[in-house]
Amino acid sequence: MDNSRYLDCLSSDYGDLRDAATAVELTSPVPSCPGWTVADLVFHVGEVYLHKAIVMRTGRWPDPWPPAGVADEAPLALLGRAYGELTASFAAREPASPSLTWYDPDQTVAFWIRRMAQETVIHRIDAELAAGLPVTPVPDDLAVDGVDEVLERMLAYGSVAWPEEFAEMKGDHLAGEDAQDTITVTTGQASWTATAPPNTRGRRSRPPQIRCCAGCGGGPAMTPSG
Repeated sequence: MDNSRYLDCLSSDYGDLRDAATAVELTSPVPSCPGWTVADLVFHVGEVYLHKAIVMRTGRWPDPWPPAGVADEAPLALLGRAYGELTASFAAREPASPSLTWYDPDQTVAFWIRRMAQETVIHRIDAELAAGLPVTPVPDDLAVDGVDEVLERMLAYGSVAWPEEFAEMKGDHLAGEDAQDTITVTTGQASWTATAPPNTRGRRSRPPQIRCCAGCGGGPAMTPSG
C-alpha cells in the first residue's frame, strides 16, 4: 500500500468510528475491549492521535503524558481536535521526512501514516460493535497489510525490543522449552511463515523470523538484531 492509500483509509475509518461513537451512549460497553466504555475508546484514540502529532512536531516522546488539561476534555471533542492535529502534521511533512518512532528500522513520518491507519481501522470496528452497527468490511489490502505489520513489526521486532512484555502473554503461542515451532498465516494471495527459535530457560537464542512468501508487500524475511 502507498501512503495516499493509507491516508484514504485513515480518513474513512475515522469518519465511521466517529459516527458509530455518536450513535450510542458514551457509557455503553465495548464488547471487544472488556472493561472499556465508548468514552474510554474514543478518549484512547484521541490520545493516540495527539501523541503522534506531538512526536512529529517536537521530535521527542512527550513527558509527562498526557499533557495538562487533556483528561478534562470531552472525549468526542478530543477525538476531533486530535484527528485535526494528526492530519495537519501529515499534510505538513513528506512521508519520507524523519520522525521519531518506536521501530528503529523506520524513523520516518510514513511509519506513523501506516500505524495510524491500522490503529484506526481496529478501533472503528470496536466502535461499531459497541453501537450494535453492522461491521464495515475491512478492505482486502488494508487487512493484509495489518497482518504483515503485526507479524513483522510487533512480533519479530517487538518480541526482541520488549521481551518482558511478550513474556507476560498468556498461552504457549511460540516455541516451548527446547522446541521450535513454525506457524504459517495465509490470507488470499498473501502468506507468511513465522519461525520461533527454541526457548531455553525462558530466553530465546535469537528473535523470531518472519518470511513473507507472496503478496504481503513485505521483504523476503525479517530477523531483527538486538
